[in-house]
Amino acid sequence: MSAVLTDAFNRVRSIWDRLCALPDQLLFGPASRQSGLTARLRRAARYPYALLRDLTDGRLNLHATGLVYASLLSIIPLLALSFGVLATFHAQDVLRPLVHDFFTPMGAASNKLTDRVMGYARNVHGGLVSSLGLGFLIWTLVGTLRKVEDGFNFAWRIDVPRSFARRGAGYLTLVVVGPLLLVVVAGFSRLAADSTRLRVITELPLLDRLTDSALRVAPYALVSVLLTGLYIAIPNTRVRLRPALIGGVTAGILWAAVGAYFSEFVLYSARLTLVYAGFAIMIAALLWTYFGWTILLLGARLSFYAQNPGYLREGLTEPRLSGADVERLALAIMYLIAERARDGGPPWTVAELAIRLDYPDLAVARICRGLTAAGHLTTADDGGLQLARDADAIRPIDVVLSARAQSSRPTYESPTVPAAVEAFCEQLDLTRAQQFTTLTLRDLIETPRQAPR
Repeated sequence: MSAVLTDAFNRVRSIWDRLCALPDQLLFGPASRQSGLTARLRRAARYPYALLRDLTDGRLNLHATGLVYASLLSIIPLLALSFGVLATFHAQDVLRPLVHDFFTPMGAASNKLTDRVMGYARNVHGGLVSSLGLGFLIWTLVGTLRKVEDGFNFAWRIDVPRSFARRGAGYLTLVVVGPLLLVVVAGFSRLAADSTRLRVITELPLLDRLTDSALRVAPYALVSVLLTGLYIAIPNTRVRLRPALIGGVTAGILWAAVGAYFSEFVLYSARLTLVYAGFAIMIAALLWTYFGWTILLLGARLSFYAQNPGYLREGLTEPRLSGADVERLALAIMYLIAERARDGGPPWTVAELAIRLDYPDLAVARICRGLTAAGHLTTADDGGLQLARDADAIRPIDVVLSARAQSSRPTYESPTVPAAVEAFCEQLDLTRAQQFTTLTLRDLIETPRQAPR
């Protein structure tokens, strides 16, 4: 009986394993690399498959959940500081339509939520200068912006955040320049609305329909443009316009679609009110905020895949490099940095090295941290990497040994390894060190063709 059960269990497990491997085989197998419409459709289907796989992985959801909590703490300080900037231009009412648009999926409760949030922001702004809680408000705002950056860096597989100086300058620019851009947009909108010529033109038979269509599309276009700018500016890497635009437009469309369905859910869901009573509005607001952050992170992930399609298959899997790959990558990083320093060019950054060497940012960042800890590299405030010593004082063999020590941590020495094996490994390392004991990093970059391989 047990043998029959074991055989049945093995068959079920085999079928399950084949089903799990089926999407990978269909989308990344030999058939997907052929020419023709079917193969192109398979390659296009890799993107939604990769996003669904990353979503079910759970780590993107954790970042979205953390951002929901941070949003609750920072929305009032952010609006209060924006009030302070906009009040200078007597344009503080510009914020209300934006807040209302965010809460639009709440249905009839959107007006009530907008009034509450705007009222809180006005009250905080009124006593902001003399309030002892100013430090706490700024701390919550900076913490939220940092969580946003960390979430986008996670979507882009970036392990190194911006330096403190760059981060502070970016946050200050976002808080100050963002409201000013709203003032400019609102000003142009008022000029267009008050223009007699433009009003006459838009009242023509055909143009009035185009105007109505443009007004309907404008909110989605504005959201897509805003998300595209965020996908370019926030990740600590160089994001090209086309991938950011793909992610921004897709996230904007998804935002509109999910918002429409969520409005229907809030409107027709009587059970939510029965269970949560007066808290139903807040629960719905939390759910919508969670969906919004999830959509934003999925758009960032899509822009990453659009720029790096080679990662569609592995997704969020941690990069695993062999010992030889770690040594080779460490030497390549030191070589490029030393060559750039010799030529007088700007220092390399982790993102630029990852693009140049075609390695994941996460792997390059970890190697650079190990080389910095070993005393071979230093990192400037702007993220640039420089040699810690002159190229004549750095030996490639020392770089290799540092990379090997980094890849083998934590070190474990087993006393059961045969003595002959230990002696052979020690002799191999000694021979290798003696052979390249006089070779310096400058020798490697000056005479690369004569350098030993």
